[in-house]
Amino acid sequence: MSLEEASRQLEAAIHDARVSFDCILLEELDRAHTNAITARAAVDAAEQAIRVELERRESAEEETTEASEAAD
Repeated sequence: MSLEEASRQLEAAIHDARVSFDCILLEELDRAHTNAITARAAVDAAEQAIRVELERRESAEEETTEASEAAD
């Protein structure tokens, strides 16, 4: 996953949350519930993508530090 994917997932979560909100106003509770669940799933996917990128960057930083120390 990438940060672009995280961004797409968050956009999807925003959309699903808005639909859920509108469905609540229309008293379409089943549809509101479904969209709330899909919004949450999109947020979870975005969070995972961000976590993976953070770990990748931390690993790259550690490798750079280790290489720098080995050169000294």
